[in-house]
Order: sequence, then structure tokens, then C-alpha cells
Amino acid sequence: MGGQEVKQLEDCSVSNALGTWVFSVAGALLAIPVGIKRKSLAPLVFFGTTGTMLDIIMGISACEREHAERQMKLLEAQTTAAAETGTESSFAETRAES
Repeated sequence: MGGQEVKQLEDCSVSNALGTWVFSVAGALLAIPVGIKRKSLAPLVFFGTTGTMLDIIMGISACEREHAERQMKLLEAQTTAAAETGTESSFAETRAES
């Protein structure tokens, strides 16, 4: 069961990391005029890779946030279930003593 959760987190990271493209496009659009002015491909490499790194980082952090929220919901559900079970058993013990 633990292996399946890790696989889902990996899938989420990959889909989020590949699903973002805003910074990559922004980096390329910024690099084109700078590269033409300097007559070099260095700005394209720099801004393109920086934009791609930002896209990947943003995607992975979004996935980690979703995963943490899901874990908190599961923990709250377990706590609620345990509290209800504890309440029912203490009620049954009190009733049995009477």
C-alpha cells in the first residue's frame, strides 16, 4: 500500500512538472531579443534553462502541497474515526456498568 502512494506522488510530480510551461516560454521570449542584440545564443541557453528549472520547481512544489493536503485529510479522517470509536466504546462500557 505504501508503494502505491509513492508511485502516485511520482506521477503527480511528473505531470505537474511537465504541465507547466509559462516560465519556459517567458524565458525564451526574453532571450530572443537579448540574443539578437548580443548576437549570441548564450541568453537563450541561460533564460531557457532558468525558465525550465522554475517550471519544474513550481510543479513539484504544487504536487507536494497537494500530497500534504491529502495526507492531512486522511489523518483527520483517522482521528475522527478513532474518536468516534472511543466514544462508542466508552458509552457501551458506561451502559454495561449500569
